[in-house]
Amino acid sequence: MAETPLDLTLDAALLTAQLVDFPSESGTEKPLADAVEAALRTLPHLTVDRHGNNVIARTRLGRPERVVLAGHIDTVPIAGNVPSRLDADGVLWGCGTCDMKAGVAVQLRIAATVPAPNRDLTFVFYDNEEVAADLNGLKHVAETHPDWLEGDFAVLLEPSDGQVEGGCQGTLRVLLKTRGERAHSARSWMGSNAIHEAAPILARLAAYEPRHPVIDGLEYREGLNAVGITGGVAGNVIPDECVVTVNFRYAPDRTPEEAIAHVREVFAGCGVEEFVIDDHSGAALPGLSHPAAAAFIEAVGGTPQPKYGWTDVSRFSALGVPAVNYGPGNPHLAHKRDERVETAKILAGEERLRAWLTA
Repeated sequence: MAETPLDLTLDAALLTAQLVDFPSESGTEKPLADAVEAALRTLPHLTVDRHGNNVIARTRLGRPERVVLAGHIDTVPIAGNVPSRLDADGVLWGCGTCDMKAGVAVQLRIAATVPAPNRDLTFVFYDNEEVAADLNGLKHVAETHPDWLEGDFAVLLEPSDGQVEGGCQGTLRVLLKTRGERAHSARSWMGSNAIHEAAPILARLAAYEPRHPVIDGLEYREGLNAVGITGGVAGNVIPDECVVTVNFRYAPDRTPEEAIAHVREVFAGCGVEEFVIDDHSGAALPGLSHPAAAAFIEAVGGTPQPKYGWTDVSRFSALGVPAVNYGPGNPHLAHKRDERVETAKILAGEERLRAWLTA
């Protein structure tokens, strides 16, 4: 696991292995950020900037379009799966192979080997994606240096199994609180049961019919679900408070404000005493009608799919930059102890991006 300089002459699969062998759990990314910065500064066609452990490199060729290629350099905690291991079947094993050092390797290879792309390029390598949103490096760069992220189109190289995933859905988590009055459970008529008061909330959820809107030809599937419920004081006490935690996954044709208003409307008249927004990250439109997006889809092939989960494409959308998810690796293997990626898919992803940027 020696932290040697990154070798950008390696193919993307071998470079992925080298990146995996740089341990970079969230919060410990500095050695890898240092290595990424050092490698990029050897490339004369790039201007390199850094904010914290976030490294941004840009071409300045005066092209009519600018494309952003972005990826996070952190991983979830290592689970005995570093250093990397390459088996005879061409499968690379290790923490971060799938999520998302394979995508980062593709970024670095394009940065090193495409000095005169047909579009100006911005490469973004950021930290703390796998932890709380307030630590997210892309968020910090967007807040402090939004000009570094300017572009006409962005590709987030999160694992998508080599398929284009357009935009992302928003996620809103709210706490719905009901109130009652405590009493001894032997004399329950002297109190008011807050857990029972939550019954209309659960009934409304059970009857809810989610939308399936079609945006840029992609069908998104919304969902409104209880993901937690708490209440109760003791086995002989009528509870005076109950909290139902609800998660709303909403399509990118809703603004964050519209999503909040919708959830309030759904639970109107359900006896909610307190409505608390616990967490909220907005959606991102797919932007597939943009000429750069259309050219990208044509170059990489396949049929675009909607992104049901939330990703950092939302941050680009908030900056007015349409974005898609596209990267090597099966997202179902992310964060697993047996995380792995097929090297053939890493190499294919690099070649498809190269074809798009040099055609």
